[in-house]
Amino acid sequence: MNSPAPPTSGYLDAPRPLAFAHRGGAYHPDIEGLENTLAAFRHAVSLGYGFLETDVHVTRDGVLLAFHDTVLDRVTDRTGSIGDATYAEVQQALIGGREPVPTLAELFDAFPDARFNIDLKSEGAVEGLASFIEERGAWDRVLVGSFSPRRMEAFRRRTDGRVATSAHPLEVVAFVISPSGRLARLLTRGKPVALQVPHRRGRFVVVTRGLVRRARAGGLQVHVWTIDDPIEMNTLLDRGVDGIMTDRTDILRDVLRARGQWHGPAEGREKGEA
Repeated sequence: MNSPAPPTSGYLDAPRPLAFAHRGGAYHPDIEGLENTLAAFRHAVSLGYGFLETDVHVTRDGVLLAFHDTVLDRVTDRTGSIGDATYAEVQQALIGGREPVPTLAELFDAFPDARFNIDLKSEGAVEGLASFIEERGAWDRVLVGSFSPRRMEAFRRRTDGRVATSAHPLEVVAFVISPSGRLARLLTRGKPVALQVPHRRGRFVVVTRGLVRRARAGGLQVHVWTIDDPIEMNTLLDRGVDGIMTDRTDILRDVLRARGQWHGPAEGREKGEA
């Protein structure tokens, strides 16, 4: 039996374009070096961001962590693999020398009104994330993606199509090369609700007007990562993309405000902002 089409009304029903705080706005000057921390996400929410992008790994003892890398080395004061460590061991690591690695549960509890775009980073996290969403009834608060087709398909089977997912790379290719959105939707069996893609891959422009048009015809949104330049943001918005992920939450907010397309509070409050 085919899985039912994933729900879109809960997650993607917000006014577009959607503004995603990538890892909490990793390169905002006030929080640089604190990516994927409660402090970073709290800062993004204070600016008016309702869509928070994060990554998820699982510890050896089954705790889901909001963390990008497979190892602690790059952003914390400790070393070692997330998957080989216990939660207690990971808690000894500090991001930027001051912030602990948050659990996914902590993020959901801290920001009950936020919606989360979750990048499934490891095979071991598939079952944990599916169970987490089920236990919390968080079907309409998440959109899950992965660069791994195998991991993405395993998650879809485990959740029986109840969780909205973005296209994995092979599904993206279907929309890039297909002559029509309807054909691409047939090739992808109607599973993804969004294409989450880079603007370019080397010299190849991924996000063209044609891609946006085919995605729309196939019933998908187009979200572009990770865009920090205001000129590029405007270019993509002019092409009709449905969302932008950024590390510079201040710049994207300013661009959307200038275009009359900011859907957060009229005046977000940054640290130090009067």
